[in-house]
Amino acid sequence: MDHDDDSPESIDQRIWLTVCAIPRGMVATYGDIAQRAGMPGAARRVGVALRRLPRGTSVPWYRVVNASGRSSLPPGPDGADRQHALLQEEGVALLPGTGAFRKHRWR
Repeated sequence: MDHDDDSPESIDQRIWLTVCAIPRGMVATYGDIAQRAGMPGAARRVGVALRRLPRGTSVPWYRVVNASGRSSLPPGPDGADRQHALLQEEGVALLPGTGAFRKHRWR
C-alpha cells in the first residue's frame, strides 16, 4: 500500500484508525493491526503508536493483544489489569487454554 504521507504522525493516525475498526467484543494482535494498516511485519510499530495515544483517548487500545492472545502490558491497574477489565466489560475473557483468543480474534 502506497501512502502519500509516511510521517510518524500519519503512521500513528493510520494505526489508530485501524484499532478503532476492531469491533466491540473482539481483539486483534499487533501484527493483525500492522497488516490491516498496510505495514505487514511492523507489529512493534503498532506498539509505538499505541504508547503515543493521548490520555483519555477513545481509541480502544485494550483490544490489541500479543500474538499469544495475552496482554503485553505490565501487571497493575494502569496496565494488564486495566486491559483485562475493559475486555471483560465487552465479554472477552482471554484465559489461557480456553480458546477465547480464537473465538474473539478479529479476522
